[in-house]
Amino acid sequence: MSSVDFVHGRVNLREVHLHYVTAGAGEPVVLLHGFPETWFTWRRVIPLLAEKYTVIAPDLRGVGDSSKPQGGYDKRTAAGDIHELVRALGYERIRLVGHDIGGWVAYPYAAMYPQEVEKLVILQALAPGYGLQRNMREAWHFRFQMEPDIPEALVSGRERMYLNYFLSGGLYDRSAIGPEALDEYVRCFSAPGATRAFFNYYRALPQDVKDNEALAEKKLPMPVLALGGEFGEGNGVLDSVKQVAADVRGGIVERAGHFIPEERPDQLVEMMLDFFER
Repeated sequence: MSSVDFVHGRVNLREVHLHYVTAGAGEPVVLLHGFPETWFTWRRVIPLLAEKYTVIAPDLRGVGDSSKPQGGYDKRTAAGDIHELVRALGYERIRLVGHDIGGWVAYPYAAMYPQEVEKLVILQALAPGYGLQRNMREAWHFRFQMEPDIPEALVSGRERMYLNYFLSGGLYDRSAIGPEALDEYVRCFSAPGATRAFFNYYRALPQDVKDNEALAEKKLPMPVLALGGEFGEGNGVLDSVKQVAADVRGGIVERAGHFIPEERPDQLVEMMLDFFER
């Protein structure tokens, strides 16, 4: 996969234990994955960033090889997990990157700990309460996955079919997520408690809207890069983030759908490095 060594670690926090991967050396960059992925979504991004930075890519609570508690899937709580992880690894200030659900988590992290986030990158994520409401009302997977119990019952035993359909539907480049990646995501999604945990991230969205309304009373002070895929959210990410942050730039990643880190890792890293080092 890469000549860069991916070092796997695990840290016990107050409520959960989180699995994470690190690589490289230098100032820390934390990468937060989306649905239905794990740290593995960054496998092509990590080696490129690791040439200049220490890269930390955790599995969120309930996901991958992290523990799977019954609750705590509101994004403030998930952000608190990542903050504890960062401190446990000995860091205070970070560059923070969130894709999809990871972006929903990255926003409250930056809002709750603004002096500890040097720069923030949001990928293919509309902030709950600030652009996401239409998806919550109209997008089929939001409505389906927010329902209690039924999604787990229907997806159980059909995880590969569900993930293959979901992932391929979000890709511009259908070859970007191949058999190796699909196998890894199916392994993690099929683990006991994992499907419910992932769906609970969607079920917590009404609470996230309320939490974000309170957090957004003060706009984020750090520079923010907001990017949407050309065949994904497009400029919608930039428009959403401008509502909650004071210093925002960004736009569109060309020839990408929803899964930018999988489809356009080289272009994404080039854009992030320019933003980080400007």
